[in-house]
Amino acid sequence: MRKEYQVKGLPAPLSHYADAVSYNGVLYLSGVIGVDSDNNVVAGGTLSQTRKIFQNIQLIFDEVGGGIGFKDVLKVTVYMLDVNERSDINPVRKEFFGLYKPASTLIGVNKLALPDLRIEIEAIVAMG
Repeated sequence: MRKEYQVKGLPAPLSHYADAVSYNGVLYLSGVIGVDSDNNVVAGGTLSQTRKIFQNIQLIFDEVGGGIGFKDVLKVTVYMLDVNERSDINPVRKEFFGLYKPASTLIGVNKLALPDLRIEIEAIVAMG
């Protein structure tokens, strides 16, 4: 069964999409960005935005329920303006994922959806 999620505490979507969609025991997260609920990009660059992204992902997990967490993330795709900053975000990844290591792809891009964004992360999550 397919279910779409618009998560309270996240900004309104920038276009026609859901924050997440579940189907057949898998949760697909749209690209999550480092913004507050008013769509303001967090200050502090890539590191601060990464932390906010993972906090926003936690809001999605809380909305979906069922004890889903970072331990259940199967794959992330990370889009960065400067892939040379990848080592800067590793401590934040370890903080949220702990011992769990999802499959991961890093893609360098020249622009993201909002000015001042440095990073965006999407994920595929097992639901049980």
